[in-house]
Amino acid sequence: MTEPLVRPKRKNPLKKTRVPLLPQGVRSRTALGLTEAAAEGRFRLQVCADCAAVIYPPRDACPRCLSARLPFRDVDNRGTLLAETTIRTSTDVYFRERMPWRIGTVQLDAGPSIVAHLHGDLREGERTRLALKLDKSGQAIAMALPAEDTPNMADDPQWRELTCDPKFRRVLITDGRTAVGQALAEACSKAGASVVFVGIADPWKPFPGEEKLRKLERVEIVALDLTDTISVNECAGEYAPRVDILINTAEYVRTGGIIERKGLTVAREELEVRYFGLTRLAQSFGPVLRARGADGVNSAAAFVNLLSVYALANWPAYGAFSATEAACLSAAQSLRAELRPGGVKVLNVFFGPLETEWYQAVPPPKVAPSALANATVRALQQGLEDVFVGDIAEDIRARLAVSPKALERELGS
Repeated sequence: MTEPLVRPKRKNPLKKTRVPLLPQGVRSRTALGLTEAAAEGRFRLQVCADCAAVIYPPRDACPRCLSARLPFRDVDNRGTLLAETTIRTSTDVYFRERMPWRIGTVQLDAGPSIVAHLHGDLREGERTRLALKLDKSGQAIAMALPAEDTPNMADDPQWRELTCDPKFRRVLITDGRTAVGQALAEACSKAGASVVFVGIADPWKPFPGEEKLRKLERVEIVALDLTDTISVNECAGEYAPRVDILINTAEYVRTGGIIERKGLTVAREELEVRYFGLTRLAQSFGPVLRARGADGVNSAAAFVNLLSVYALANWPAYGAFSATEAACLSAAQSLRAELRPGGVKVLNVFFGPLETEWYQAVPPPKVAPSALANATVRALQQGLEDVFVGDIAEDIRARLAVSPKALERELGS
């Protein structure tokens, strides 16, 4: 059984921060299909469209019938651990600092055998379930887990290396005035975060939910205004070395498209809060997060962006808002590449209309702030990069995969 994780002691200021190192991250273009599946928490392998053979490792031609039609599809992830070994020394600098490391061969019920990283509670001959996870380099690896959940399962060192579990980590939520920000503060506190810093612009101004927020366990209110560069820099100067997970909950939702709006006032405000706010956070907190990607049990782990699913396909009823969200998505993709050298994940959480006042004229289904918060925490615990929350977000993703042009016309009608 995995030993429960112990709350880390305060870091010795005389000891240097360990330099982040990455495992080997080179993959073929074909193998990036595994990375796409791992980013969304799915288990997908190539399945030959002609002979139905399940193929691993990824190939450009089927080894059975030589067909080139090898799409990635969801397959059964159950299997049996045939053999295991423990590596105690390595020439790879990343693994050298993390020895011992267990690996083994898993025979999948679907067919192929896969060499996988092993969870500490799994033993040779036992039934297992495989998961595709993203390692520190941002590429997919296979992790073999016990067939059923075990006590303290998430505390396994090899598993924690692949996830962004808030347990014993310190979280910064950028806007506690929103319903989503308050729900996230509660969810992170319940998930075992050491402390949850909640940013409030002008803390002296009262706001709905303030009393409940201040009573939450391990929650600390901090001054943070994303529209003010000085405020963001001052907050980063005081708290950046102590933040392991940053969750950007800033929102600015207004109806209307491009033509029907008069002037640029609202558009500037949208960009100021969302896009420029994200840029300020990245510039102030990003370098410290990247430098602390290997800082022990509570190392820097994730930068989380909450994005409307209409960042992927514009919804003309909220056209200008959708355009701003698309700009934030593009910035998040750049940020993902810039933070990767430190082993810090960038998680994009896509959601549909929320159960808030700004979407009161939109018919259901909608996403409750608590549901969005819980889904975000689960995504961190699983180490994902992209997650879609709610029926609308899932529907947009599915329709976008089938025909982007058809979706564009349907949203605009």
